[in-house]
Amino acid sequence: MIAQIKAVFPEAVNKDYDGNRLDLTVNKEAVPSVLLYLKDSMGFRHLSHIAYVDWIEQGEFELVYILWSPLDKVKLYVHTRINRENPVIENIDMIWRQANTYEREIREMLGIEFTGLVAPDEFILEDWDDIPPFRKDFDTLEYVNRTFWHRPGREDAQDVRSTISERSGEEIPDFAKKYSR
Repeated sequence: MIAQIKAVFPEAVNKDYDGNRLDLTVNKEAVPSVLLYLKDSMGFRHLSHIAYVDWIEQGEFELVYILWSPLDKVKLYVHTRINRENPVIENIDMIWRQANTYEREIREMLGIEFTGLVAPDEFILEDWDDIPPFRKDFDTLEYVNRTFWHRPGREDAQDVRSTISERSGEEIPDFAKKYSR
């Protein structure tokens, strides 16, 4: 399989695995062509998922397109990296329609733009005006403190950990104490 893919896409880098898993790394410009070829010519009919990783130290995001060939019983992971400062990649929902849902989530949670993606701006988050929440530089604790604990009507808010601890008689674990009031 790898030889067949590399005959068409010689710049693709593969990582061999035993069993039914293959990994392939391509540059972001090649992603639509590679995915279309894998679907139409190699039997990878199913897009299982699009996973993502924030490599903040390297200034990149990684997208992983997880494909399945039902005939060959092989999983293929197509990896690509994109610049974190200007995260733009081509939309692939014309290849697999369900990619639209994954791309909308990724756009909203990481801030990656998919050129040609037709979808409303809001998907899960409503009226969001902060940096995307799945980026490593998003400060969840600061956001929660700023957004939830000081809003009017929250004066009687209880710390769930303390309430559970009091009921059960168990002590709050050390790692959770800094979050308890």
